[in-house]
Amino acid sequence: MEEFARLLDAGCEELGIVLTEKQKEQFFKYFQLLTEWNQVMNLTAITEMPEVVTKHFVDSLLVVKVFDGIRTEAYSCIDVGTGAGFPGIPLKIAFPQLQITLLDSLNKRVGFLNTVIQELGLTGITAVHGRAEDFGRNKEYREQFDLCVSRAVANLSTLSEYCLPFVKAGGEFLPYKSGKVEEEAREAESAVKKLGGSMRETKTLVLPGTDVDRTFVPIDKINVTPKKYPRKAGMPGKEPLK
Repeated sequence: MEEFARLLDAGCEELGIVLTEKQKEQFFKYFQLLTEWNQVMNLTAITEMPEVVTKHFVDSLLVVKVFDGIRTEAYSCIDVGTGAGFPGIPLKIAFPQLQITLLDSLNKRVGFLNTVIQELGLTGITAVHGRAEDFGRNKEYREQFDLCVSRAVANLSTLSEYCLPFVKAGGEFLPYKSGKVEEEAREAESAVKKLGGSMRETKTLVLPGTDVDRTFVPIDKINVTPKKYPRKAGMPGKEPLK
């Protein structure tokens, strides 16, 4: 635990985040559950403690460099395609005032997420099983969130169609992308506009303690998403909006 806390503190220090002892213990318990469950189901290829701390936990928190309000505001936030809970669970641990919904299409992963939520004693966070295309049409979820985050692997046009329908007008979509994405962002501009969004300048950061780039493409939700989006399941991936 001591080495774990030291690594976590070092990464958070660069982001201006100070964690309590309780929060560090929650992160450590999360790491233990992740590696334990990973032995019986595929949650992550990253399992070594220093890499989990840096490439999952600190990486999830890197968004504070782009969206500072997340530190203090009680935003409602949905994490689309959350997988093993990134970035949603680290954000909830570090910023307990956030109201977070974790959405994933694999029920077994949702079982893991619910175990983490229970074991860490987290409140104001819910894990739900379903596809973004279906939930994005559900009035309980459609345009109900101040913020949407996603580390899911998909091109930006596809990811925007999955995510922007969840964001209320005046809200924000913050996709986490790997490396340089200028061309991908240019190609997605038209799709983002059709979905009611407006893309801001991309911001590339270096993950603390590494030479790994993480790029954010902040998208403001300025208009209501037309009712025809998202298209039916599978379509956004097969035929990304042009």
